[in-house]
Amino acid sequence: MEAPAVPIDHADASADAGAMPAFTHQQIVSVLTGILLCILLAAIDQTVVVPAVPAIAADLNGFDHLSWIISAYLITSTSAMPIYGKLSDIYGRRALLLPAIVVFVIASALCALSQTLFQLIAFRALQGLGGAGLMAMAQAAIADVVAPRERGRYQGYMAGTWGVASIFGPILGGWVTDHLSWHWIFWINLPIGAAAFYLSNRALKLLRVRRGVTRIDYAGAALLTGFITASLLLMSWGGNTYPWGSAPILGLGALSVGLLGALVVQERMAGEPLLPPRLFTNQVFSLGVVIAFLAAGGMFGATFLLPLFFQLIGGADASASGTLIVPFLGSNVLGAYTAGQLARRLGRAKVIVLSGLVAATAGFALLATMGPGTGGVASVLYMAVVGFGIGVCMPASLMIVQNAAERRDVGSATGALLFLRSMGGAFGSTLVGALLAGRFSARLAEAGVTRRIDLGALRGPQGGLGALDAATQAKAQAALASGFHLAFAVCAALAALALVACARMRDLPLKSGKG
Repeated sequence: MEAPAVPIDHADASADAGAMPAFTHQQIVSVLTGILLCILLAAIDQTVVVPAVPAIAADLNGFDHLSWIISAYLITSTSAMPIYGKLSDIYGRRALLLPAIVVFVIASALCALSQTLFQLIAFRALQGLGGAGLMAMAQAAIADVVAPRERGRYQGYMAGTWGVASIFGPILGGWVTDHLSWHWIFWINLPIGAAAFYLSNRALKLLRVRRGVTRIDYAGAALLTGFITASLLLMSWGGNTYPWGSAPILGLGALSVGLLGALVVQERMAGEPLLPPRLFTNQVFSLGVVIAFLAAGGMFGATFLLPLFFQLIGGADASASGTLIVPFLGSNVLGAYTAGQLARRLGRAKVIVLSGLVAATAGFALLATMGPGTGGVASVLYMAVVGFGIGVCMPASLMIVQNAAERRDVGSATGALLFLRSMGGAFGSTLVGALLAGRFSARLAEAGVTRRIDLGALRGPQGGLGALDAATQAKAQAALASGFHLAFAVCAALAALALVACARMRDLPLKSGKG
């Protein structure tokens, strides 16, 4: 039986002065039931594809563009999140979530049918448009029904959902890739998406909205997408496809700076800005999104690197690499659950984020020492430290940002944070992919290896190097290990920068109700 509806007016800014509508535990659970399947859908899609990326790139002859299988999704999802947040503040979460699920499911089917790398990248970009709505609306709906300090009470539900995806997603993705085909990892989304649509349609009827008239900042969205795309191309191509001092790279750099400047001007002039400038005048909000950006860069960088490390250095197949990264993803979930419980007990989140970032920085530094001789126990420990630290940081930084925003800006603030967090993930995965390939090529050249060795040749048994002669094997192994050392060290640097930002942030108490 459905619980009685409780009206919420997202459009009326004057409601900001009133009290946050009181929801019963039954009503909150009813809303969570719908959105948790959306979170599961998005989480499964992220984790199931991780061990399959090398096989996809090898099958479609795309190791030179490996990171774009992930980055294409992140570019569009990053650009769309603020739009979802803004529109949902006016039209309600349900009106935006249901179309997002439809787009995500259709794009998943198209990804499964892809026959070329270009097709897969294009359909992954379309999938990102739907995925942006899944995450942005899920997080905003939680903020609608649960006060910041009380969200820890319900963190177990979300942590459990992410736990299922984190533990079983990579294992399932690896098994499907090895025994069926990577195409099948996208078909999994269809039945989950159908169930998510049905339950979300029922549950989010609890959140009613008074429709208003607004203007959408399409110019800002276009400038934002252009800036992200140009910046990622700059990192992906620089030093690999083109020399850093070449005309295409310098041109991309100038284009990125120009688009960023135009975006800042547009957001100041727009009547309904995509990223409201007033949000960024709040020191807590600004540093909170900086922390989320940097932490996500490290997390997505590690998510991209770890299965590659186990497949290219350790010689694991997709199934084994999916199992091997479970400690990283599983400890991430444990960290998220711990952060929620601590936030409820302490009533503050800064110390939680600080602790998580200390652990993440140390863990990334340990990962940067891994090589062919690193034992299984050590690698599990290193991954667990990083995963737990980042897991603590992510939900706590979201609580900080939502807590600092006015009620009328919760959707926009959530969209802005998820936008910058997703952009950080796109930058992190693209950056480490470029560093890995660039350092590998540079070290081979220094070692006197003149033949071109594609990373695709390194997949398989014996560390992936069995097809090469002994001398070249040793040089390639050393070059590849050096690339991983550099990439993980950069992840450690990102976490350290986030730690500095957190140390400078004011420590606001979390609201127990509407403030």
